[in-house]
Amino acid sequence: MTKQPSLYAFPTVNDLASALRAYVIHCQEAGLARHGVFKVAVSGGSLPKTLAQALLPPPASEADTVKWDRWEIFFADERAVPLDHPDSNYGLLKAELLDKLPAEAGQPTVHPIDVEVLDDTQELADRYEQALVKSFAGRDSVRLPIFDLLLLGCGPDGHTCSLFPGHELLRETTAWVAPIEDSPKPPPRRVTLTLPVVNHAVRVAFVATGGSKAEVMKRIFDADGDGLPCALVNEGTGERCSWFVDNDAVVGVGYPRRPFNL
Repeated sequence: MTKQPSLYAFPTVNDLASALRAYVIHCQEAGLARHGVFKVAVSGGSLPKTLAQALLPPPASEADTVKWDRWEIFFADERAVPLDHPDSNYGLLKAELLDKLPAEAGQPTVHPIDVEVLDDTQELADRYEQALVKSFAGRDSVRLPIFDLLLLGCGPDGHTCSLFPGHELLRETTAWVAPIEDSPKPPPRRVTLTLPVVNHAVRVAFVATGGSKAEVMKRIFDADGDGLPCALVNEGTGERCSWFVDNDAVVGVGYPRRPFNL
């Protein structure tokens, strides 16, 4: 039987951020040991702010160091908007985290979308997929890219990346990056990593906070998932998946919490 995802619940977002930092650095070190770089994809929403809270404080020790100059950052999904648009996930990560990195910390390699083709979401997706192909070796040598870590959010409807409940995109099996023209949440035009890519990652971490998440967390963890995208990731990744939540997000959730340790 597949081992189950880990659910870590914390009294405050501060406590969550501290544990998330330890987890990310653990994943970073594993990635560096594997191939000398740390390949991570992040989503938007409230996640960049929590990441900043976790990763911007100065290191407490050498083992607590975020090695930014060895990071390659991709976007788990992105909106078909200019990079300085308020809806841009890149713009959000830049404002919350990247612009605040101290110069001496080094700079990560960041892969935004190609804004030259914003009017054509299929071309936008194809070009982003090509960026992945360049980084992860050719399509002929790897069936799917293997991210060291995906950092994802969970919408109140159970969506993650730009994979929405009941959407035909959940059945995509060959593309690495897919366009979506009819996102139920604005803006409608986006590109997203596909479910097979998400499920192929070495590690996946969800961050979900606040009482507004409690109802959907019950559906994801206590009601066989209801086929929700977040639940499909749980099923696809099993013990490779960890959830970092505050207590408010899991009020009434019966699924067992685990004590956080690495």
